[in-house]
Amino acid sequence: MNMIKAVSIYKQFNQLEVLKGISLAVDKGEVIAIIGPSGSGKSTFLRCLNRLETIDRGTIEIEGDVLATDHGEGKVNYAAETEVRKICRRMGMVFQQFNLFPHLTVLENLIEAPITVKGMRQEAIVPKAEDLLRKVGLAEKRDVYPSRLSGGQKQRVAIARALAMNPDIMLFDEPTSALDPELTGEVLKTMRQLAEEHMTMIVVTHEMAFAREVANRVIFMDNGEIVEEGLPATIFGSPSQPRTKAFLNKVL
Repeated sequence: MNMIKAVSIYKQFNQLEVLKGISLAVDKGEVIAIIGPSGSGKSTFLRCLNRLETIDRGTIEIEGDVLATDHGEGKVNYAAETEVRKICRRMGMVFQQFNLFPHLTVLENLIEAPITVKGMRQEAIVPKAEDLLRKVGLAEKRDVYPSRLSGGQKQRVAIARALAMNPDIMLFDEPTSALDPELTGEVLKTMRQLAEEHMTMIVVTHEMAFAREVANRVIFMDNGEIVEEGLPATIFGSPSQPRTKAFLNKVL
């Protein structure tokens, strides 16, 4: 059983077709890096997987459960809303912007969703949240407000907050793009650690070194399509498609 199975995903905004038949299957413990130019549909595809965007055609399954299915004639049926929430809870997502609650401390940011969404008791989630802060190297910041953190620290808190919901899958949408270069490394280190622990991950990224060194598979998207996919050594060493070669020649 695939952790994620997306088949022939189409999505358009007004008259602009953003995704043109994207299909992807992700196995347990696999780290997928999605690369490509801005505007190629990478982030939209990620947002479709957890229903932050709805699809126009195609089928999405998460751990064998159907999130959305295509019945033809341009009609996509989603699971019942309670089932959608249950399925999407299995996926944590980290965005370009940190989206932390400014009026809550770091610890309070981590425990908010487990308490309000999953109904966990505070005494049960606080030790787990403290463990996660130690994991991302921010134990000493538990009582600090986000305004007192650097960008890299905020993003590591955002990762810990997503992990506090105990997801089976982590989705990262260009998590370092809003950071100064010197702060990028500390976030990538946290993500590398998750990969070493065999967390299933899809990472939309401009960090080519991360994609090359950490991913099990690299996918190159352009103009709403998967142009090429394969092992990092193949994609970066000897890509077969001219569009892939042209992109890598610009960014490497």
